[in-house]
Amino acid sequence: MPFRIQQPSLDSSAGPFRRALQYVYSALYYSFYDWTREMPRYKRVITWVGILMQGYAIYCFWARSLVWPLMWPKGFPLYASAWLIYVVGASLMNGMLTSEFFRKTQLEADQIAARQIQQTLHPEKLDELPGYKVETFYKPFRDVGGDYFDVIELPDNRTLFAIADVSGKGMPAALLAANIQALVRSIANVEPDPLALARQIDKHLSRYTPIDRFATAVFVVLTRDSGELTYVNAGHNAPIVFCSGSTTLLEATGMPLGLFADAEYEARTAVIPRGGALLLFTDGLTDSIQDKDPANRLRDALADSSGRTMSNLKSLVDPKFNEDDVTILLVKRTASAGVNPTPSP
Repeated sequence: MPFRIQQPSLDSSAGPFRRALQYVYSALYYSFYDWTREMPRYKRVITWVGILMQGYAIYCFWARSLVWPLMWPKGFPLYASAWLIYVVGASLMNGMLTSEFFRKTQLEADQIAARQIQQTLHPEKLDELPGYKVETFYKPFRDVGGDYFDVIELPDNRTLFAIADVSGKGMPAALLAANIQALVRSIANVEPDPLALARQIDKHLSRYTPIDRFATAVFVVLTRDSGELTYVNAGHNAPIVFCSGSTTLLEATGMPLGLFADAEYEARTAVIPRGGALLLFTDGLTDSIQDKDPANRLRDALADSSGRTMSNLKSLVDPKFNEDDVTILLVKRTASAGVNPTPSP
């Protein structure tokens, strides 16, 4: 049972007086929060029995009676009985709270270990690609996330860019994202083709994952000499190819991975022009943008010629709207990066 508390939202942009009111509200919220709601049902019942027994014992001390209004027993039997009730109640409550504390501590330790493992799955330092600049940004909504991205060097001056967004959040999504990462790496070593990646991963997920678990993904193979892209978009947010104010969307060419074992996918081509850029992202980015047209904000960020494109993209993430993992993969082609071929139909 995950330890999740709906925390009051704090607006960091508010003035001092409003922030003070928010902190007071937060303190009152936690003061009256029923922490036993985080427990399994049987533990919660036992804890409340212990709390009520303590309350009853305090009443007995105050009323000098075990059963109101009967004033019996008096003297030592009364206090001994009330004290016994109080001690038993406190023991029940403390036992359940201590058990729950150890359980939450173990869960937290497991989450920390999972976060450390997941960090090793994402490339920390990318190899330099002649004629290109690759930048990445990853921010999980919780300790671990369900987003995955990778940059894999292929033979013949080619590079594979992969990005995926697993349904759900937390540990289950992170485990499935790690599974996809392993599949991409293993398949790319044998058949580095976007169409083969999509088909084989879809079959694997359909066979070995629960029916309510799936993932959207994009697999792109870049031929660096020409800037040509061969891609498959499995129900993911359309990546953007941007150059000189014009944009090309790499729309979906198939269904999300894991829904149907026999799903059909189509490979298409595009080109990153000299001086252009390719932006791959998950829906956590667009959902975090406070605008009716987030795509327009993305285009404005890509149009910045100051070299701060990634900083501009990260600044679009509004903490008030951010409720999902955010992943950004930006590939810029320098103006001298080879000769543009004629785009494929």
